[in-house]
Amino acid sequence: MMRIPALTILAFVSVWTAGPAQAQTYDPAYPVCLHVYTINGAYIECAYGSLEQCAMSASGRAAQCELNPYFRGAPERSGAHHRRNRGVRQS
Repeated sequence: MMRIPALTILAFVSVWTAGPAQAQTYDPAYPVCLHVYTINGAYIECAYGSLEQCAMSASGRAAQCELNPYFRGAPERSGAHHRRNRGVRQS
């Protein structure tokens, strides 16, 4: 008889004490990420356009640069070349 209220309370406690969900670690807008190691753990910061730029931030720190596996690439350009060759057919 006491089992159902106890399980209900346990379910509520489990839901309320669960930690917040983390956001996506990798930002798909940048091709390079900095993986920083700290005493409290590690984190990934994707905000670099090149490995060289990232290496400057990693210098002297417990960190390493890595390619972003979720980088979605540069958007397709609609420049003069695209407009000029859009209607040309290849034989």
